[in-house]
Amino acid sequence: MKTGFRKSQKGAVAIEFALVFVIFFAVFYGLVSYSLPFVMMQSFNQATAEAVRRSVAVDPTTPNYATVVVNTANAALTQQLQWVPPPFNFVVGVDTTTVFDSTSGPNGTLTVTVNYPVSKLNAVMPFLVLPGIGAVPSLPSSLTARSSLQF
Repeated sequence: MKTGFRKSQKGAVAIEFALVFVIFFAVFYGLVSYSLPFVMMQSFNQATAEAVRRSVAVDPTTPNYATVVVNTANAALTQQLQWVPPPFNFVVGVDTTTVFDSTSGPNGTLTVTVNYPVSKLNAVMPFLVLPGIGAVPSLPSSLTARSSLQF
C-alpha cells in the first residue's frame, strides 16, 4: 500500500523546490542589485567630502589659488575612486565636476560633484523587469553626490 502513496507524491518535491527557489532568487537578486548602487553612492559621498577637505588645506596665499584648489580636489577624487573597476566606465573629469566660484565669498566656494549615469551601471549589472513591479533595481537616472564649502 505504501508504494501507491509514494507514486502519487512523485514530483511534489521538485514543485516545492521550484517555488522556494524563485522566492530565494528574487530576494538574493534584490539584495545584490541594490547593494551595489548603495556602495557606489557611499563611495561618491566620501570622495566628494574628502576632495573638499583636502582643498581646505591649500594656503590662500598660493599663486593661482583657484587652480591649485581645483587640482587638489581632482587629485583627491582620483585617489578615492580608483577602486571602481574598468567595466563600470567611470571617468574622473567626465563623471565628476569641480568648480571654484570666486564670486561667492571672500575666497570663493568649491563645489565637487560626482554624477554617474545609471545606464553605465546597467552594462555591468543587468536589471530585471518584473511584471507589475517594473525594473529591479529601481534607480534614478543618475547617481549623484555633491559636497561644497565656502572658503
